[in-house]
Amino acid sequence: MNYAQTIQYLYDRLPVFHHVGSSAYKPGLDNTIRLMNALENPHTRYRTIHVAGTNGKGSVSHMLAAVLQQAGYKVGLYTSPHLVDFRERIRINGNMIEQQYVIDFVEKYHTVFSDVEPSFFEATMAMAFNYFADSKVDIAVIEVGLGGRLDSTNIIQPELSVITNISFDHVGFLGDTLEKIAFEKAGIIKPNTPVVIGEALSETRPAFETKAKKENAAIYFAEERVIVSFINYENGKMRVNTSDNKSFVVGLSGLYQLKNIATVLTAIEQLNRLNININESSIAQGLKMVTEITGLQGRWQVLQQQPVIVADTGHNVGGIQFIVLQLKEQNYKTLRIVIGMVNDKDISSVLALLPKEAVYYFTQANIIRALEAEDLLNKAKSYGLSGNAYHTVKQALQTAISDAEKDDFIFIGGSNFVVGEALAEVQFK
Repeated sequence: MNYAQTIQYLYDRLPVFHHVGSSAYKPGLDNTIRLMNALENPHTRYRTIHVAGTNGKGSVSHMLAAVLQQAGYKVGLYTSPHLVDFRERIRINGNMIEQQYVIDFVEKYHTVFSDVEPSFFEATMAMAFNYFADSKVDIAVIEVGLGGRLDSTNIIQPELSVITNISFDHVGFLGDTLEKIAFEKAGIIKPNTPVVIGEALSETRPAFETKAKKENAAIYFAEERVIVSFINYENGKMRVNTSDNKSFVVGLSGLYQLKNIATVLTAIEQLNRLNININESSIAQGLKMVTEITGLQGRWQVLQQQPVIVADTGHNVGGIQFIVLQLKEQNYKTLRIVIGMVNDKDISSVLALLPKEAVYYFTQANIIRALEAEDLLNKAKSYGLSGNAYHTVKQALQTAISDAEKDDFIFIGGSNFVVGEALAEVQFK
């Protein structure tokens, strides 16, 4: 098989949660343990950092990886989902896994896949862990896929655990209260292993503290250790100050990143205590160049000017709340929003948050889970949102650009998949 055929095999042969939803979800570690045993447990051959949370875990993972790389470490980074290219999920020092490695891995272990019947996520994770071991990374930053306690990545024994925040998402799997969701996320806390909490609410803090006490794990709340404040934008990057009188330029825009930056700084403080040495210069350069170093996309990403086009992958209530606040900070003549969602999200709560004065281009990504554009339009009308439906992201985006004047603002979001298709359209047109 060539690379394209190999990726198609993975999609066809293995259930993909992000495409089909609950039928692909396989909670628990049994499959992962069988896979890792077949691969001779590659995840035990390097140090790891484990990152969970409802929102922000991708940004935090990429910032940590960038800083560690600047500190001289060979760094693996495993995240999900990808936006444009499957290989975005698996990187070493910012470089995506080679196509040939993907081909060879699948060829070598396809009989194991037939025997174990892993999910797409489990197989991809096994590939990542094996690739990191073969490449002899010093440390790998591992982002949780869904939840924590039963997520297949929870097989690792990390140096440090990080939980960014808790919001409502995947309630069918993780629970319908913040307390229940926090319990699942707290499942990544390991015995005698420090944990950093990026944001703790009154409903979620007890779950973290209870689990940390049970595991004899030192717990650090980022909000109590450092406050990060926005100063201004400089050449598309965000300058921030910290409560301990430090200043950083950060290559990620969006005010919602302030808590993520505080989480990263608190995590770095603990990593230094674990003899993973990171100096101030590495922190500054890693934060400033995070997108260039790691290839991170879709976080308040400015795609063009005149009209300004911004894409952001925030797709649940917690993420959309911050996006709406960010939109209020923008200057424009007309706000145009290209939006599509998947059908298993809390769509009504998201629609209730969106600005009513915007012109909407309701659309759908090319996946089974996508909510039909017409259905999204009809739901949106009851919340005072007006616009038209478009069957493809390409059509919606092209129409928005055609309609826009140079001082308008176009926002693209609602779903990772909508953003991914928009990025592909902009990058490869």
